[in-house]
Amino acid sequence: MSEDGKERVVELRYEGGAHTLPLLTGTEGDEAFETKTLLSATGKVTLDPGFANTAACQSKITYIDGEAGILRYRGYPIEELAAHSSFLEVSYLVIHGELPDSGQLKEFSEQLRANAALPAEMRAMLDAFPRDAHPMTLLASAVNTMAAFYADTVDPKDSEQVDRATILLLAKLPTIAAHIYRNSVGQPPLEPDDSLGYVEDFLRMTFGGLSGESELDALFVRAMDLLLILHADHEQNCSTATVRVVGSSQASLYGSVSAGVNALFGPLHGGANQAVLEMLEEIRDLGGDVDSYLAKVKDKESKTRLMGFGHRVYKNYDPRSKEIKGLAAQILDRQAEPDELFELALRLEAKALADPYFTDRKLYPNVDFYSGVIYRAMGFPTSMFTVLFALGRLPGWIAHWREQRLDPAARIARPRQLYTGHAKRSYSGS
Repeated sequence: MSEDGKERVVELRYEGGAHTLPLLTGTEGDEAFETKTLLSATGKVTLDPGFANTAACQSKITYIDGEAGILRYRGYPIEELAAHSSFLEVSYLVIHGELPDSGQLKEFSEQLRANAALPAEMRAMLDAFPRDAHPMTLLASAVNTMAAFYADTVDPKDSEQVDRATILLLAKLPTIAAHIYRNSVGQPPLEPDDSLGYVEDFLRMTFGGLSGESELDALFVRAMDLLLILHADHEQNCSTATVRVVGSSQASLYGSVSAGVNALFGPLHGGANQAVLEMLEEIRDLGGDVDSYLAKVKDKESKTRLMGFGHRVYKNYDPRSKEIKGLAAQILDRQAEPDELFELALRLEAKALADPYFTDRKLYPNVDFYSGVIYRAMGFPTSMFTVLFALGRLPGWIAHWREQRLDPAARIARPRQLYTGHAKRSYSGS
């Protein structure tokens, strides 16, 4: 609506007619042409590969301004949440819409502690998987089978079942992830310890007895907590859109989140921080020559890419990268020996940001540029990086599934297509 209360519209003209489309405005950000009557009124559809120009829903969860480098959860700037909040508090905020008071946060934390342990049958199932399988494959499988272990929490129309499934997923995913990791290194999994905090216990279950007391190090706990906060939601990315598409069929929360895990596993989505480490290792193996590597990136005949720079949405600094860079410096400054890959990352960033080739193309460091360096310093293998991403993104997946469930405008996802195959032809036989 305009300020004078009149509906704002635009007219689409095409050969043979015209059609009026409402022009919608959100709280902030892009305006939208509402096209839901386009096909029925005109017999035509839009073609938008990758849905880069299509808003598939209205949402109140996360706001991003890519040009200005802004990210807010439920209206709160990510910088403020990163500095003052915790992952559990942010999870509650993202899922329920408001920050919890002290009593609500205490109850939320206690519910997660009470439900962190896995049933014996689920532990046996995880133990039966191949030890050398990728952790994301196992994570997706485990999440999907939760619908079998907790069959009384799968009805999307039952609010109590949805609330119960929400708690079970948040409580058990860290235990599942730690169990998968311990199996992969040939160590017996550890049971949850309900005297510890959410993140602290995850690190203990992952590394307990393997790396001295580092799993209880306060800086590592804070680092893990911050990284989870920074990944908690990011609007309609590939995995979140997948959760919504699957959920639109009224699939259970477990099945929808499992689909999100599989989407995140794709190397174009969740594997970027691993690719950054591989790039830094390549530069190191070439003698640390950052200038030569950047020259190859700029060479149109080369297929060399600058990993960890640029973003589908952000055309400025990724606000999450600023928080991570400082954290990486704190962790790596304490190491007995300088971290060669981190020093390479700093040099690479400085060189790229001083080069108009990259700044003119709005290629700035994103969240993945330093996160892999931190995970590596904490002791995680690269195969676990995307699992950690999934742990952080879980509140966002849950929040979007729940929001869609209550949206009266929601419909089962069913995109159209522009058919480019054969026209009708007759079968003549052989």
